[in-house]
Amino acid sequence: MDDSFYFVYLLYTTMPIYMEIKPSTAKNKKFTAVFSHDKDGKRVKIKTTQFGDSRYESYNQHRDKSRRKLYRDRHAKDLKKGTYMSPGFLSYYLLWGDSSSLNTNIKKYKLKFKLK
Repeated sequence: MDDSFYFVYLLYTTMPIYMEIKPSTAKNKKFTAVFSHDKDGKRVKIKTTQFGDSRYESYNQHRDKSRRKLYRDRHAKDLKKGTYMSPGFLSYYLLWGDSSSLNTNIKKYKLKFKLK
């Protein structure tokens, strides 16, 4: 295991990671997720992820459980690659999550991945 991998592993396992979801300013994207942590009393950004295609409806808009099942079946492969900071994870759990409420899905996501 090289030193950079070990540092990243320590960073993500020992420090609390914060996640903020806000509307995206990027073309054709619904939301921006900003991941950060505290360093020397200041919040330091780790990664910014744009997710959700604004040209299409998601489960929290149409509330059609059969469409949600089709989406989740089609995109389950996204969970095998990437991390909780990737667009695939964020879309799967937040936009197509168990609840049609985005706020409820955000709370569940933070609990599942131990985010603040």
